[in-house]
Amino acid sequence: PLTGAAAVYGINVKNGAQIAVDEINAAGGVNGYKLELKFQDDEHDPEKSVNAYNKLMDEGMQVLMGTVTSAPCVAVAAVALEDNMFLLTPSGSAVECVANPNAFRICFSDPNQGVGSADYIAEHKLASKVAVFYNVSDVYSNGIYEKFAAEAAAKGIEVVTAQAFTKDSATDFSVQIQKIKESGAELVFLPIYYQEASIILKQAHDKEFAPIFFGCDGMDGILSVENFDTSLAEGLMLLTPFSTTEESSKAFTEAYVAAYGIEPNQFAADSYDAIYAIKAAVEKAGVTADMSASDICDALKPAMTEISIDGLTGSDMVWNANGEPNKAPKAVKIVNGAYEMQ
Repeated sequence: PLTGAAAVYGINVKNGAQIAVDEINAAGGVNGYKLELKFQDDEHDPEKSVNAYNKLMDEGMQVLMGTVTSAPCVAVAAVALEDNMFLLTPSGSAVECVANPNAFRICFSDPNQGVGSADYIAEHKLASKVAVFYNVSDVYSNGIYEKFAAEAAAKGIEVVTAQAFTKDSATDFSVQIQKIKESGAELVFLPIYYQEASIILKQAHDKEFAPIFFGCDGMDGILSVENFDTSLAEGLMLLTPFSTTEESSKAFTEAYVAAYGIEPNQFAADSYDAIYAIKAAVEKAGVTADMSASDICDALKPAMTEISIDGLTGSDMVWNANGEPNKAPKAVKIVNGAYEMQ
Protein backbone atom coordinates (compact mmCIF):
# COMPACT_ATOMS: atom_id res chain seq x y z
CA PRO A 1 0.00 0.00 0.00
CA LEU A 2 1.76 3.12 -1.25
CA THR A 3 -1.33 5.31 -0.80
CA GLY A 4 -4.19 5.27 1.68
CA ALA A 5 -4.40 4.60 5.41
CA ALA A 6 -1.75 1.84 5.44
CA ALA A 7 0.74 3.65 3.19
CA VAL A 8 3.31 4.09 5.97
CA TYR A 9 3.70 0.31 6.03
CA GLY A 10 4.01 -0.10 2.27
CA ILE A 11 6.36 2.80 1.74
CA ASN A 12 8.70 1.47 4.42
CA VAL A 13 8.58 -2.01 2.88
CA LYS A 14 9.38 -0.59 -0.55
CA ASN A 15 12.25 1.52 0.77
CA GLY A 16 13.77 -1.21 2.94
CA ALA A 17 13.65 -3.71 0.10
CA GLN A 18 15.29 -1.25 -2.29
CA ILE A 19 18.22 -0.73 0.08
CA ALA A 20 18.76 -4.50 0.25
CA VAL A 21 18.51 -4.86 -3.54
CA ASP A 22 21.00 -2.03 -4.06
CA GLU A 23 23.45 -3.56 -1.56
CA ILE A 24 23.21 -7.01 -3.13
CA ASN A 25 23.62 -5.70 -6.67
CA ALA A 26 26.60 -3.56 -5.66
CA ALA A 27 28.20 -6.70 -4.22
CA GLY A 28 27.76 -8.64 -7.46
CA GLY A 29 24.17 -9.81 -7.31
CA VAL A 30 22.87 -13.31 -6.69
CA ASN A 31 24.38 -16.27 -8.51
CA GLY A 32 25.84 -13.77 -10.95
CA TYR A 33 22.53 -12.03 -11.65
CA LYS A 34 21.32 -8.58 -10.61
CA LEU A 35 18.01 -8.16 -8.82
CA GLU A 36 15.25 -5.86 -10.06
CA LEU A 37 12.61 -4.63 -7.62
CA LYS A 38 9.14 -3.74 -8.89
CA PHE A 39 6.15 -2.50 -6.90
CA GLN A 40 2.44 -1.96 -7.44
CA ASP A 41 0.14 -0.08 -5.05
CA ASP A 42 -2.54 -2.37 -3.56
CA GLU A 43 -4.04 0.44 -1.42
CA HIS A 44 -4.53 -2.10 1.43
CA ASP A 45 -7.47 -3.48 -0.57
CA PRO A 46 -7.83 -7.23 -1.29
CA GLU A 47 -9.40 -6.80 -4.73
CA LYS A 48 -6.91 -4.18 -5.81
CA SER A 49 -4.08 -6.31 -4.48
CA VAL A 50 -4.97 -9.09 -6.94
CA ASN A 51 -4.97 -6.52 -9.76
CA ALA A 52 -1.54 -5.34 -8.57
CA TYR A 53 -0.30 -8.94 -8.51
CA ASN A 54 -1.51 -9.50 -12.08
CA LYS A 55 0.29 -6.37 -13.26
CA LEU A 56 3.52 -7.65 -11.72
CA MET A 57 2.98 -11.00 -13.42
CA ASP A 58 2.65 -9.15 -16.72
CA GLU A 59 5.99 -7.48 -15.96
CA GLY A 60 7.72 -10.84 -15.55
CA MET A 61 7.74 -11.31 -11.77
CA GLN A 62 9.65 -14.45 -10.75
CA VAL A 63 9.46 -14.14 -6.94
CA LEU A 64 6.91 -12.23 -4.85
CA MET A 65 8.11 -10.33 -1.79
CA GLY A 66 4.67 -9.39 -0.52
CA THR A 67 2.08 -8.50 0.23
CA VAL A 68 2.42 -6.06 3.10
CA THR A 69 -0.88 -6.26 5.01
CA SER A 70 -2.88 -9.35 5.91
CA ALA A 71 -6.19 -9.10 4.04
CA PRO A 72 -4.54 -8.31 0.68
CA CYS A 73 -1.96 -11.01 1.37
CA VAL A 74 -4.64 -13.65 1.88
CA ALA A 75 -6.29 -12.65 -1.40
CA VAL A 76 -3.01 -12.70 -3.32
CA ALA A 77 -1.91 -15.97 -1.70
CA ALA A 78 -4.83 -17.78 -3.34
CA VAL A 79 -3.78 -16.58 -6.80
CA ALA A 80 -0.08 -17.18 -6.14
CA LEU A 81 -0.88 -20.79 -5.25
CA GLU A 82 -2.60 -21.30 -8.60
CA ASP A 83 0.46 -19.87 -10.37
CA ASN A 84 2.92 -21.73 -8.10
CA MET A 85 4.58 -18.37 -7.40
CA PHE A 86 6.98 -18.27 -4.44
CA LEU A 87 5.61 -15.80 -1.87
CA LEU A 88 7.53 -14.31 1.05
CA THR A 89 5.50 -11.71 2.92
CA PRO A 90 7.50 -9.32 5.09
CA SER A 91 4.59 -8.39 7.33
CA GLY A 92 1.38 -10.27 6.49
CA SER A 93 0.68 -11.71 9.92
CA ALA A 94 -2.68 -13.48 9.54
CA VAL A 95 -2.40 -17.26 9.77
CA GLU A 96 -3.96 -17.61 6.32
CA CYS A 97 -1.16 -15.60 4.69
CA VAL A 98 1.16 -18.62 4.70
CA ALA A 99 -1.39 -21.44 4.71
CA ASN A 100 -0.17 -22.62 1.31
CA PRO A 101 3.11 -24.53 0.76
CA ASN A 102 4.56 -21.82 -1.52
CA ALA A 103 4.22 -19.09 1.13
CA PHE A 104 6.57 -17.96 3.93
CA ARG A 105 6.79 -14.89 6.17
CA ILE A 106 9.36 -12.75 8.00
CA CYS A 107 7.15 -11.36 10.76
CA PHE A 108 5.46 -13.24 13.57
CA SER A 109 1.96 -14.57 12.91
CA ASP A 110 -1.00 -12.99 14.71
CA PRO A 111 -1.28 -15.91 17.18
CA ASN A 112 2.45 -15.74 17.88
CA GLN A 113 2.16 -12.00 18.55
CA GLY A 114 -0.67 -12.62 21.00
CA VAL A 115 1.25 -15.34 22.83
CA GLY A 116 4.48 -13.34 22.73
CA SER A 117 2.80 -10.24 24.15
CA ALA A 118 1.24 -12.13 27.06
CA ASP A 119 4.52 -13.89 27.78
CA TYR A 120 6.44 -10.59 27.71
CA ILE A 121 3.97 -8.87 30.04
CA ALA A 122 4.10 -11.79 32.47
CA GLU A 123 7.86 -12.27 32.34
CA HIS A 124 8.55 -8.59 32.99
CA LYS A 125 5.74 -8.31 35.56
CA LEU A 126 4.25 -5.29 33.82
CA ALA A 127 0.73 -5.89 35.14
CA SER A 128 -1.55 -8.49 36.72
CA LYS A 129 -4.82 -6.84 35.63
CA VAL A 130 -5.08 -6.19 31.90
CA ALA A 131 -7.77 -4.79 29.62
CA VAL A 132 -7.93 -5.50 25.91
CA PHE A 133 -9.20 -3.05 23.31
CA TYR A 134 -9.49 -4.62 19.87
CA ASN A 135 -11.10 -4.26 16.43
CA VAL A 136 -13.68 -7.04 16.17
CA SER A 137 -14.05 -6.41 12.41
CA ASP A 138 -10.36 -6.96 11.66
CA VAL A 139 -8.76 -10.39 11.18
CA TYR A 140 -5.40 -9.11 12.45
CA SER A 141 -6.82 -7.73 15.69
CA ASN A 142 -9.07 -10.73 16.36
CA GLY A 143 -6.31 -13.25 15.77
CA ILE A 144 -3.96 -11.59 18.22
CA TYR A 145 -6.65 -11.04 20.87
CA GLU A 146 -7.81 -14.66 20.95
CA LYS A 147 -4.34 -16.07 21.54
CA PHE A 148 -3.42 -13.30 23.96
CA ALA A 149 -6.48 -14.02 26.12
CA ALA A 150 -5.69 -17.74 26.31
CA GLU A 151 -2.01 -17.21 27.06
CA ALA A 152 -2.73 -14.48 29.62
CA ALA A 153 -4.95 -16.88 31.56
CA ALA A 154 -2.22 -19.52 31.45
CA LYS A 155 0.30 -16.99 32.80
CA GLY A 156 -1.90 -15.81 35.66
CA ILE A 157 -2.79 -12.46 34.08
CA GLU A 158 -6.39 -11.40 34.63
CA VAL A 159 -8.14 -9.86 31.62
CA VAL A 160 -10.52 -7.63 33.56
CA THR A 161 -12.40 -6.43 30.48
CA ALA A 162 -12.29 -6.81 26.71
CA GLN A 163 -13.73 -3.89 24.76
CA ALA A 164 -14.35 -4.05 21.03
CA PHE A 165 -14.96 -1.62 18.18
CA THR A 166 -15.47 -1.93 14.42
CA LYS A 167 -13.95 -0.08 11.50
CA ASP A 168 -17.22 1.89 11.25
CA SER A 169 -17.00 3.09 14.85
CA ALA A 170 -13.30 3.89 15.01
CA THR A 171 -13.61 7.58 15.85
CA ASP A 172 -15.24 7.76 19.29
CA PHE A 173 -13.92 5.35 21.91
CA SER A 174 -15.08 7.26 24.98
CA VAL A 175 -17.56 4.62 26.22
CA GLN A 176 -15.04 1.78 25.98
CA ILE A 177 -12.29 3.86 27.57
CA GLN A 178 -14.53 4.69 30.52
CA LYS A 179 -15.34 1.00 31.03
CA ILE A 180 -11.66 0.11 30.91
CA LYS A 181 -10.84 2.88 33.37
CA GLU A 182 -13.48 1.57 35.78
CA SER A 183 -12.22 -2.02 35.43
CA GLY A 184 -9.03 -1.36 37.39
CA ALA A 185 -6.78 -2.34 34.51
CA GLU A 186 -3.11 -1.53 35.02
CA LEU A 187 -2.25 -2.17 31.39
CA VAL A 188 -4.29 -1.86 28.18
CA PHE A 189 -3.38 -4.26 25.39
CA LEU A 190 -4.03 -2.76 21.95
CA PRO A 191 -3.71 -5.35 19.15
CA ILE A 192 -4.71 -2.74 16.58
CA TYR A 193 -3.24 -0.43 13.97
CA TYR A 194 -1.63 2.87 14.87
CA GLN A 195 -4.33 5.10 13.35
CA GLU A 196 -7.01 3.96 15.81
CA ALA A 197 -4.45 3.82 18.61
CA SER A 198 -3.56 7.49 18.15
CA ILE A 199 -7.23 8.41 18.70
CA ILE A 200 -7.53 6.12 21.72
CA LEU A 201 -4.45 7.64 23.35
CA LYS A 202 -5.84 11.15 22.84
CA GLN A 203 -9.25 10.26 24.27
CA ALA A 204 -7.71 8.36 27.20
CA HIS A 205 -5.60 11.43 27.99
CA ASP A 206 -8.72 13.59 27.91
CA LYS A 207 -10.28 11.26 30.50
CA GLU A 208 -7.11 11.47 32.64
CA PHE A 209 -6.57 7.74 32.19
CA ALA A 210 -2.89 6.80 32.02
CA PRO A 211 -2.25 3.05 32.28
CA ILE A 212 0.56 1.24 30.48
CA PHE A 213 -0.41 0.86 26.81
CA PHE A 214 1.03 -2.16 24.97
CA GLY A 215 0.66 -2.94 21.27
CA CYS A 216 2.03 -5.17 18.52
CA ASP A 217 3.58 -4.56 15.11
CA GLY A 218 0.51 -2.70 13.82
CA MET A 219 1.33 0.01 16.36
CA ASP A 220 4.57 0.77 14.54
CA GLY A 221 4.03 4.09 12.79
CA ILE A 222 2.18 5.93 15.54
CA LEU A 223 4.92 8.55 15.85
CA SER A 224 4.38 9.53 12.21
CA VAL A 225 0.60 10.14 12.40
CA GLU A 226 -0.19 13.57 10.99
CA ASN A 227 -1.20 16.14 13.64
CA PHE A 228 -0.73 13.61 16.45
CA ASP A 229 0.81 14.88 19.68
CA THR A 230 3.59 12.31 20.10
CA SER A 231 3.88 13.12 23.80
CA LEU A 232 0.65 11.13 24.21
CA ALA A 233 2.57 8.01 23.17
CA GLU A 234 5.25 8.47 25.85
CA GLY A 235 5.70 5.16 27.67
CA LEU A 236 3.78 3.17 25.04
CA MET A 237 5.28 -0.29 24.53
CA LEU A 238 5.03 -2.48 21.46
CA LEU A 239 6.20 -5.90 20.50
CA THR A 240 8.61 -5.39 17.64
CA PRO A 241 11.73 -7.15 16.43
CA PHE A 242 13.52 -3.97 15.34
CA SER A 243 14.84 -0.76 16.82
CA THR A 244 17.05 1.88 15.24
CA THR A 245 18.89 2.19 18.57
CA GLU A 246 20.48 -1.27 18.33
CA GLU A 247 24.09 -1.45 17.18
CA SER A 248 23.17 -4.13 14.63
CA SER A 249 20.71 -1.68 13.02
CA LYS A 250 23.12 1.25 12.74
CA ALA A 251 24.35 0.75 9.17
CA PHE A 252 20.86 0.08 7.81
CA THR A 253 19.39 3.06 9.64
CA GLU A 254 22.11 5.37 8.34
CA ALA A 255 21.60 4.15 4.77
CA TYR A 256 17.84 4.55 5.09
CA VAL A 257 18.05 8.08 6.49
CA ALA A 258 20.55 9.05 3.77
CA ALA A 259 18.24 7.73 1.05
CA TYR A 260 14.84 8.81 2.35
CA GLY A 261 15.37 11.48 4.99
CA ILE A 262 13.53 9.66 7.80
CA GLU A 263 14.28 6.76 10.12
CA PRO A 264 13.01 3.29 9.17
CA ASN A 265 10.44 1.32 11.11
CA GLN A 266 10.14 -2.43 11.56
CA PHE A 267 8.34 -2.85 8.22
CA ALA A 268 11.41 -1.54 6.43
CA ALA A 269 13.52 -3.98 8.44
CA ASP A 270 11.13 -6.84 7.64
CA SER A 271 11.44 -6.24 3.91
CA TYR A 272 15.21 -5.79 4.10
CA ASP A 273 15.43 -9.19 5.77
CA ALA A 274 13.00 -10.64 3.23
CA ILE A 275 15.24 -9.71 0.32
CA TYR A 276 18.27 -11.25 2.02
CA ALA A 277 16.25 -14.39 2.82
CA ILE A 278 15.33 -14.69 -0.85
CA LYS A 279 18.99 -14.21 -1.75
CA ALA A 280 20.05 -16.97 0.64
CA ALA A 281 17.36 -19.35 -0.64
CA VAL A 282 18.19 -18.60 -4.30
CA GLU A 283 21.85 -19.33 -3.61
CA LYS A 284 21.03 -22.49 -1.66
CA ALA A 285 18.78 -23.79 -4.46
CA GLY A 286 21.08 -22.77 -7.31
CA VAL A 287 18.30 -20.79 -8.98
CA THR A 288 19.10 -19.11 -12.32
CA ALA A 289 17.35 -16.27 -14.07
CA ASP A 290 16.25 -18.38 -17.04
CA MET A 291 14.08 -20.62 -14.84
CA SER A 292 10.30 -20.19 -14.89
CA ALA A 293 8.58 -18.71 -11.84
CA SER A 294 7.02 -22.11 -11.13
CA ASP A 295 10.37 -23.92 -11.27
CA ILE A 296 11.91 -21.24 -9.05
CA CYS A 297 9.10 -21.75 -6.54
CA ASP A 298 9.67 -25.51 -6.48
CA ALA A 299 13.37 -24.89 -5.82
CA LEU A 300 12.90 -22.24 -3.13
CA LYS A 301 10.32 -24.06 -0.98
CA PRO A 302 12.76 -26.66 0.38
CA ALA A 303 15.65 -24.18 0.35
CA MET A 304 13.83 -21.87 2.77
CA THR A 305 13.82 -24.60 5.42
CA GLU A 306 17.58 -25.08 5.03
CA ILE A 307 18.84 -21.51 5.32
CA SER A 308 19.59 -19.28 8.31
CA ILE A 309 20.12 -15.52 8.23
CA ASP A 310 21.26 -12.94 10.76
CA GLY A 311 18.79 -10.21 10.01
CA LEU A 312 17.69 -6.89 11.41
CA THR A 313 14.61 -8.55 12.92
CA GLY A 314 16.30 -11.61 14.38
CA SER A 315 19.58 -13.49 14.56
CA ASP A 316 19.88 -17.10 13.40
CA MET A 317 16.44 -16.78 11.78
CA VAL A 318 15.19 -20.08 10.35
CA TRP A 319 11.91 -21.26 8.81
CA ASN A 320 9.83 -24.39 9.09
CA ALA A 321 7.90 -26.04 6.27
CA ASN A 322 4.75 -24.20 7.37
CA GLY A 323 6.37 -20.91 6.38
CA GLU A 324 6.82 -19.62 9.92
CA PRO A 325 10.04 -17.99 11.16
CA ASN A 326 11.72 -18.89 14.42
CA LYS A 327 13.22 -15.90 16.25
CA ALA A 328 13.02 -14.33 19.70
CA PRO A 329 10.37 -11.64 20.38
CA LYS A 330 11.51 -8.18 21.46
CA ALA A 331 9.75 -5.07 22.72
CA VAL A 332 10.42 -1.35 22.55
CA LYS A 333 9.19 1.55 24.66
CA ILE A 334 8.63 5.08 23.41
CA VAL A 335 10.90 7.33 25.46
CA ASN A 336 11.33 11.03 24.65
CA GLY A 337 9.59 10.52 21.32
CA ALA A 338 11.80 7.64 20.15
CA TYR A 339 11.85 3.86 20.32
CA GLU A 340 14.05 2.40 23.05
CA MET A 341 14.71 -1.34 23.00
CA GLN A 342 13.79 -2.99 26.29
